[in-house]
Amino acid sequence: MAFQAGEQRSAPRPTPTTPEAQAYLQDYAALLEAVPFPSFVVDHRWDVVLANGAFRTLFQGAGPHPTAMPDDNFLRFVLFHPDASTVLGEHESSWCLPMLAHFAATLERYGHDPGLQAVRRDIAQDPIMEAAYRQGLPHWVRAVGARAVEHDGAVRPLHHPDPRRGTTECRVVMEASGTLQELECTRVTLVLREPRRTVHRSPRAGRATAHLRVVPTAE
Repeated sequence: MAFQAGEQRSAPRPTPTTPEAQAYLQDYAALLEAVPFPSFVVDHRWDVVLANGAFRTLFQGAGPHPTAMPDDNFLRFVLFHPDASTVLGEHESSWCLPMLAHFAATLERYGHDPGLQAVRRDIAQDPIMEAAYRQGLPHWVRAVGARAVEHDGAVRPLHHPDPRRGTTECRVVMEASGTLQELECTRVTLVLREPRRTVHRSPRAGRATAHLRVVPTAE
């Protein structure tokens, strides 16, 4: 099951509504633990329902945060946690912008969801991220195409805490069984690749919202 970090959560963790669903998720948690790659289950808000040990290892260095811990809500972690760029390589272009694009599409479908609305309010409170979301993001989506809002199949850089892996890449694989679909949940697996052999710039510290400069603002 997803690990308990002890921080305040932005919203209650989603729970299955029937004993059958609870039993299914308990068995699914055992399945996740057998996977060597970071793997986790999220709902449409990106609230983390389950996560395995490899996921915990990958994000073990993330410092405390009241609403953006990786095992709480992965969307919030990517957008708002100041340590996100220390794990997610090329954080702005490879992780933050695709997550913003996916969030915008999800918000159109679940416009009245209070959890998503809370994320939207937090975006609006940061002038840089708000400008990127309202003005630059539509331009970026048009430039890169419809795949901008899709995570499945994307290859993205990572900084793994295990020095044997170091700076590497992962392929994002998203899938959902019939039962997970009924629960409006999706499994996300980060399939790790062999470490890169080239030298890369160290990830910059600071809030992710301060690095949204690759998105041009509308003229």
